[in-house]
Amino acid sequence: MGRSRANVRYPLMLTLLGFAMIATFLVLIMMKKMSPIAALVLIPAAFCVFVGKGAKLGDYVIDGVTGLAPTAAMLMFAIVYFGVMIDVGLFDPIVRGILRFCKADPMRIVVGTAVLAAVVSLDGDGSTTFMITVSAMYPLYKRLKMSLVVMTGVAAMANGVMNTLPWGGPTARAATALKVDAGDVFVPMIPALAVGLLAVLVLSYVLGVRERRRLGMLAPDEVLVTEKEPETVLVGAGGTGSVTADSPTAAGGSEDADDERFAALDPDRPTLRPRLYWFNALLTVALLTAMIMELLPIPVLFLLGAGLALSVNFPHIPDQKARLAAHADNVLNVSGMVFAAAVFTGVLQGTGMVDHMATWMVDVIPEGMGPHMALVTGVLSLPLTYFMSNDGFYFGVLPVLAEAGAAHGVTPLEMARASLVGQPLHMSSPLVPAVYVLVGMAKVEFGDHTRFVVKWAALTCLVVLAAGVLFGTV
Repeated sequence: MGRSRANVRYPLMLTLLGFAMIATFLVLIMMKKMSPIAALVLIPAAFCVFVGKGAKLGDYVIDGVTGLAPTAAMLMFAIVYFGVMIDVGLFDPIVRGILRFCKADPMRIVVGTAVLAAVVSLDGDGSTTFMITVSAMYPLYKRLKMSLVVMTGVAAMANGVMNTLPWGGPTARAATALKVDAGDVFVPMIPALAVGLLAVLVLSYVLGVRERRRLGMLAPDEVLVTEKEPETVLVGAGGTGSVTADSPTAAGGSEDADDERFAALDPDRPTLRPRLYWFNALLTVALLTAMIMELLPIPVLFLLGAGLALSVNFPHIPDQKARLAAHADNVLNVSGMVFAAAVFTGVLQGTGMVDHMATWMVDVIPEGMGPHMALVTGVLSLPLTYFMSNDGFYFGVLPVLAEAGAAHGVTPLEMARASLVGQPLHMSSPLVPAVYVLVGMAKVEFGDHTRFVVKWAALTCLVVLAAGVLFGTV
């Protein structure tokens, strides 16, 4: 009897500690009591020791690092590649085209951010989407002194909706886990996902109008002129607090670093390669096409692309070293964050916390909700895909939910479609490496991004779910 009670109590303890670990992490980074890297490493290590599995911490971390090492490699060389493309001026026409369209209107810029992120998301990779979007839009936000958190939030939500494309990952996972066709899952969801994307655009309009009221409008020529005075970095969407870039607490770092970013619009910068523009454009198109067609693993593609871009655009070794040094800060921040996240995910999975958390959430579903299991799955996908990896949710939790739904006549296709609802929120999860690319390149604190985006992303998810119910696909 004593052993039986202990067996019951231990899973419950792991469940509670799992939620406590995640809550502790989120609270500390949103209150800015710890940096994300420190919190991702130290908090799970402390909880691992607390549950009595400190001796296995090394194994958990190695397992986590092994799983995320290809992602870290991909991000390192992708940042170098797109950094070089920014240096040589590949995205300058995009920035200037967007500027002419937006006419230095904050509302149009925010909506343009959502449209750009959605379009680039067609390649199916969140990291690439964020690198291109931030590279194009960052100078505009900085020059107009717009909230950078608005940019990261809108980009993350737009990418989250588009991440449901069959080649984006979640749809393929859901189809594989439930043994159904990915096309049968995705195609009927298109109307609901279109409503979700429309909701993101409407939200972008509202946030843009709020930014316009706060900042007013500048003439395009004013935006292109480099200012020498300190820039204002706003860390809240439409917030009232601000810090100057030469302040120790500035979200954007030093004034020199910001000036280097503003140089992306300088038509006379020495790194421009106008004669190689079409080579760089074709190389980028070929790289993205190879990614979509899965000709080679993505880390290998970016490794080859970065090497080729450096060698052709900067044939002299000192110039190559200078370009690598210029982007070393981003590379170190993002790759360091990914490896730190590996500690967090390794402990969650290794100790069994994530499994017990998922089991507990499934067990608390009332029996009477069985006929509505697709709706329940859609609601549960919000917290579960935020606190878990996509693999953990789709291969670990979804089959259990689908089995419960099958007993009440809910089809696997309905369950698979409902499971996609949480993706707009998932893309801002601390367990998603791409989000660190987004906040790192945008010079935004992860806690500020989280505090801003969670409520809007959750609302977008619920809009998609409601549309799915209305259209009869969920």
